[in-house]
Amino acid sequence: MWLVVLAAAVVAGRVAGGELDNNLQLPGTESQRAFDVLQGRFPELAGDTATIAFRSEEGVRSPAVRASMEPVFAAVDRFDHVAAVVSPYADPSQGVSRDGRIGFALVQFDVRATEVPKSVIFAIKDAAEAAVRPGLQIEVGGDSVRFAETEGPGEREGVGIVAAMIILLIAFGSAVAMGLPIITAIFGIGVTLSLVAVLSRFMAINNFAPQVASMIGLGVGIDYALFIVTRYRENLQRGLGVDDAVAGAAATAGRAVVLAGMTVVISLMAMFFTGLPFIYGFGAGPAVAVLVMVAAALTLLPAVLGFVGLRIDRLRIPGFRRETSTGEDRLAFRWSRAVQRHPVLFGGAGLLALLVLALPAFSIRLGWAGAGANPDDRTTRRAHDLLSEGFGPGFNEPLLVVAELPGPGRLDAIGPLLAGLAGTEGVAAVTPPRLNATADVAAITVFSAYAPKDHRADELIGTLRNDLIPETTQNFGVKAYVAGLAPLFYDMSRVLGSRTPVVVAGVLALSFLLLMAVFRSVLVPLKAVIMNLLSIGAAYGVVVAVFQWGWVRGIAGIDTVGPIESFIPIILFAILFGLSMDYEVFLLSRIRERYLETGDNSGAVADGLASTARVITAAAAIMVALFSSFVLGDERIIKLIGLGLAVAVLVDATLVRMLLVPATMELLGRANWWLPRWLGALLPTVKVEGESSIPPAPPAGVGKPASVKAD
Repeated sequence: MWLVVLAAAVVAGRVAGGELDNNLQLPGTESQRAFDVLQGRFPELAGDTATIAFRSEEGVRSPAVRASMEPVFAAVDRFDHVAAVVSPYADPSQGVSRDGRIGFALVQFDVRATEVPKSVIFAIKDAAEAAVRPGLQIEVGGDSVRFAETEGPGEREGVGIVAAMIILLIAFGSAVAMGLPIITAIFGIGVTLSLVAVLSRFMAINNFAPQVASMIGLGVGIDYALFIVTRYRENLQRGLGVDDAVAGAAATAGRAVVLAGMTVVISLMAMFFTGLPFIYGFGAGPAVAVLVMVAAALTLLPAVLGFVGLRIDRLRIPGFRRETSTGEDRLAFRWSRAVQRHPVLFGGAGLLALLVLALPAFSIRLGWAGAGANPDDRTTRRAHDLLSEGFGPGFNEPLLVVAELPGPGRLDAIGPLLAGLAGTEGVAAVTPPRLNATADVAAITVFSAYAPKDHRADELIGTLRNDLIPETTQNFGVKAYVAGLAPLFYDMSRVLGSRTPVVVAGVLALSFLLLMAVFRSVLVPLKAVIMNLLSIGAAYGVVVAVFQWGWVRGIAGIDTVGPIESFIPIILFAILFGLSMDYEVFLLSRIRERYLETGDNSGAVADGLASTARVITAAAAIMVALFSSFVLGDERIIKLIGLGLAVAVLVDATLVRMLLVPATMELLGRANWWLPRWLGALLPTVKVEGESSIPPAPPAGVGKPASVKAD
């Protein structure tokens, strides 16, 4: 059935799949109002622009350079969605640097940068590359080109899968056991990417969403399968037959997988409450991935286990042996007991470490890093550097002031505005206003003296919107808006800043209620929520330190720093909160299982930690390896998300699980499991590990498969 599902999904993705859409609309913001005015009344400028930047030491006005460049401009002018190409040779006073060595042509599109087809961008790049000759450098820049250069899924996953295979070999010591989670995840990711392609026909799925879905899908797919395979092997070691071992694994670890998947999906769905279509794809894509991986873990994996049967430990790898100690001899058990003897000391050390990691997050600056943050092997970065060198650091991201005039041709009404713009600190240049066909809308291009990543660029936007424009237009019947990509991210930061608290509160409340129903406790879910927030804070701190401050940026493959893209924090929160809950669920479900059996809180914590230490460590190592592999790529946004996820999972599996969980649960004692009777009567009962009907193991030495060694 899964072979049929995979084939059908691939066909559906090819036949019914839509186009990726980087729709950056922000309803209710000034940027959106400006775009709506342009789209309705000045469609020639409603689209975004690209630049063809070129350099020649002999001077860009030389006859030889002009003879090379003019055919390029003429060819580009004929491409689809190109409204006009403004050549520097049409107006000698425009488009050429003061020293005459750098020039540029402006390519005006009739659609926004995110809507320009990749085929058009590649055609422009091909036309430019064909004209390159010794002594003449030509680069193509602009946001439309940046989006076209975005890597697709499948370009970095291979590294992570190889790392996961190595970790699984160490954990299982068997090539057959290692292959089961990999097969499950590969099936699942094939179905996921095809479904995301179909989903893109019905909603905006941006260029980065499939990569994030692939990243999350592989991580949870391998981890969920790992937990079930581990439990299956434990059941075989208890002497159960294959059918009963599979059923027992599905009834215990499988239930925990369902609960873990639910928490991840709940967190991801919170992105739909941001009200920003651009964000939706980051929630929908990974949510589809998680749902598919849960289904694969509960149906595909048991089917494969049925084929493998007792051969689960075949093809053992020399040197990779599983831990054979039991009970109190286990290292994790002894470690837990050490922490429980000094809970304040160990818990305080773990908390202090998390707070130190989170400190940089308090200085986070949201915005847009611009093309200057691209890798220097891309034409967009080289075009950015050429234009910055020739015309100033703010030239690459100009601001567009859109003014609605009180009447046709009433340019006199914006005279004070033009004078004010020219005299504003931080404004490098102001172009003459351009009028639409009915002469009632004027567009003024304002070049900032600051690069987009400079905090003064944001301050300039605020000054223009809040001070200058109201002062110079209110008495003249003019409505003016500041637009452009930098103002758009400026608006996005403020929109998300106002809505994020509501989204976060909703996720915390739903997760708390779900865990309270599962663990029949008030303090255990409260503790889990707080610790997850600490892990996320640590991830934010590391991301700020690397991408904004530039610490160890060489290791992460970053040569320039800048603000954190406005939408990154909410995406990281939604994904990380769900993933962090995974390990809490698997660990706490084992602890609760032992507690229900013995009534001994301290012993249950130690035994639960010991029984899950190896598998959770392997699962976390796989996640960290997969997420870290995306840091090796070129896309800044994917690197940001990959590093944030890797740090949070690493912190959660070490500082939280090994220090804070045993320390806090020891301090709370039996209060961990306190639940008011009236509240317990209201909550539904959700059973997980150890609370299902599992066939009992036969007496020692009876029915134990000869091919399976006891731990």
